[in-house]
Amino acid sequence: MTSPRLEIDLSKIRHNARVLVNRLGKRGISVSGVTKAFLGLPDIAGELLAAGVSGLADSRIENIRTMRRAAVKAQMTLIRSPMIGQAALVVRTANTSLNTELDVISELSKAARDIGRVHGVLLMVELGDLREGIMPADLEDAVRRTLDFPNIALMGIGTNLACRCGVVPDTRNMGELSQLANAIEASFGPVLPIVSGGNSSNLDWALGTADTGRINNLRLGESILLGCEPLHRQPIEGLHTDAITLVAEVIESKIKPSQPTGAVAEAAFGTAIVSTDRGPVSQAILALGQMDTDPAGLTPPPGIGILGSSSDHLVLDTGRNRLPIGTEVGFQLNYSALIRSMASPFVTRLIQHGASPHAQPAPQPAEYAI
Repeated sequence: MTSPRLEIDLSKIRHNARVLVNRLGKRGISVSGVTKAFLGLPDIAGELLAAGVSGLADSRIENIRTMRRAAVKAQMTLIRSPMIGQAALVVRTANTSLNTELDVISELSKAARDIGRVHGVLLMVELGDLREGIMPADLEDAVRRTLDFPNIALMGIGTNLACRCGVVPDTRNMGELSQLANAIEASFGPVLPIVSGGNSSNLDWALGTADTGRINNLRLGESILLGCEPLHRQPIEGLHTDAITLVAEVIESKIKPSQPTGAVAEAAFGTAIVSTDRGPVSQAILALGQMDTDPAGLTPPPGIGILGSSSDHLVLDTGRNRLPIGTEVGFQLNYSALIRSMASPFVTRLIQHGASPHAQPAPQPAEYAI
């Protein structure tokens, strides 16, 4: 069987999505299923829809185009601010986009008018994480001007936390978003059907707070795919944490010293090896490296440790057991390792449909035109 590969259990992904949809639904919060980590793979997108997500969301318009071409039927939202040069493609492909710049919304308006469509816009607000977002003091003017653009429908406001600076979604910042929504509608009427509080990092707040205020949507990807919350990387009760496994093959297995020999400088990726002399170790090399995944985000099986990596090699300490050549080793992944593995052209995918797996080729560069 081809390796390295991602083994993807669709039933576990559907279970995770359904559990979160149901739990949040009881709090009056819908779920947008974020598809970027798996590049809009239609098999997985279909599982999210079957689990009851209200729509699909992706940061790359190319992934949304992949799902459109595969006839995935859903409301689709571009969750990274559109590049101004892609305005026409965004309008043709996505129902809604998250925006912070009026110049971009103006181009979306022109592109939508040219093809006779109405494009939805959700304005993102800066609430402390210092990534994308309109400053709260400027939001009212942005809403006023957005409402004036032809062929643009204001769909709501939202925010994003915990991605750049790790700011935790809590009662204070989620309360501020609710207050902003109330203030906008006091001035303009009921113009904000969606108030999107954030991503998987919001789950502790959303499922634990007594009052979710105006927040009625979250954008979830990592928690569905990996079964963990991103703030502390802790498993979420009732979810599978092994829906996706990365498998690689042993290409060398030898007893070697535990310390390098000779003068040591920076290694291939800018770090020097610091190690303790433990005597000879049982070392295995896998056909997997930095070009395939984030080695720091891999969790090996019990009894195996990761010694290091380069572009194409992952070096393991296999403890008391030497692994025969051709042995396959499976790893659990964190989010960083997952998205890099999914995007690597060298990692294939094995999709499990019940008892009938089928292979998906590694992704290839997408053409631009839809």
